[in-house]
Amino acid sequence: MSQDIGDFLTPSCELLALGEPTHQEPAFGRVRNRLFVQLVERGFRSIALETDRVAALAVDDYVRHGVGTLDAVLDEGFSHGFGAQPGNRELVAWMREFNRDREPAERLAFHGFDIQTENTTAPSPRRYLEHARDFLQLDLDIAGLTGEDERWEREEAILDAAMSPGATPEAERLRRIADDLVNQLYVRAPDLIDASSHAEWLRAGTHLQAGIGLLRYHAQSAVQGLGMSARISGLIRMRDALMAQNLLDIRAVEARRGPTLVFAHNRHLQRNPSAWSQDELDCGWNGAGHIAGSLLGERYVFVAGSLGCSEAMGLGAPAPGTYEALLQPGIEAWRLVAPLEPGVARTRTDTTPRQGYFPLDLETLDGAAALLHLADGAATAG
Repeated sequence: MSQDIGDFLTPSCELLALGEPTHQEPAFGRVRNRLFVQLVERGFRSIALETDRVAALAVDDYVRHGVGTLDAVLDEGFSHGFGAQPGNRELVAWMREFNRDREPAERLAFHGFDIQTENTTAPSPRRYLEHARDFLQLDLDIAGLTGEDERWEREEAILDAAMSPGATPEAERLRRIADDLVNQLYVRAPDLIDASSHAEWLRAGTHLQAGIGLLRYHAQSAVQGLGMSARISGLIRMRDALMAQNLLDIRAVEARRGPTLVFAHNRHLQRNPSAWSQDELDCGWNGAGHIAGSLLGERYVFVAGSLGCSEAMGLGAPAPGTYEALLQPGIEAWRLVAPLEPGVARTRTDTTPRQGYFPLDLETLDGAAALLHLADGAATAG
């Protein structure tokens, strides 16, 4: 057992994926921050969180260049309500202080690698495509094709194929326009960068890929004849595929500066297919880690998160014979441990959907280079 993440790093690691089994235990954010400090000392220069990639640009502007205020970027730069998590406030404040007097090449970068969707809603692609259009200084009526943003953003547009604008003639036209915008962005890259900067060119590309991703997501929501499990599975597959693409794009940007720490739910980062069942839903998909890991090979390293008990979540001690119970002895707060062999214990069953906790199982353990086990969430606060 160890509290030094360096004990589990490999020389080939470029993308270190640190998973958490639930978003509701704040201790994981606190421990993540401590491990990131260690990783920065070992040459890591970026972190990527499970939050909207475009919104996170504002956070990066703050931590690298001091643009805006801490409160503003926590409010505007995070999706899913994650800006309210104490660990994220601590992380952003520490990164800004670390960067304050350093040369630009040595400053830490903040990335989001998620897309803009929530569980049952997804925004219009309009503003993302318009950002790229304006950067390219083209005369295109994007808003005339998208129509009102609300028609894309309402819940029915995702859950009811008949209400989705994703397969309309206007959406198909937008996809062709977006493809041309990508072409223009690369054909004119030298002149565009000379007239602005490489950073602004990358920012335009990030907006453009976000718009294209939303068009794909809405097209998936328009597929007819699917039961609810198949519908939700298809949307989650699309989301994770786009997340994987974002991770690969982030690594392309950060490759010369050092490795990247990625922090998200285990189900997004594990090396095996993911599954989720609740009530009548039975969903399966390839997560971002399964995709990125298959493409990066040994350059992708996954550390799975595990939790014993949590006062914040109302989660009691794990029952004997479960993976979590096997990890509890000798750990007061948290430790990094060597991976358990799948099959040496059973998956715990004492959790509720409200807790959002996904216990350790065969798929999560198989392929994990280590486990981050929090024996008691409250004990990490010191």
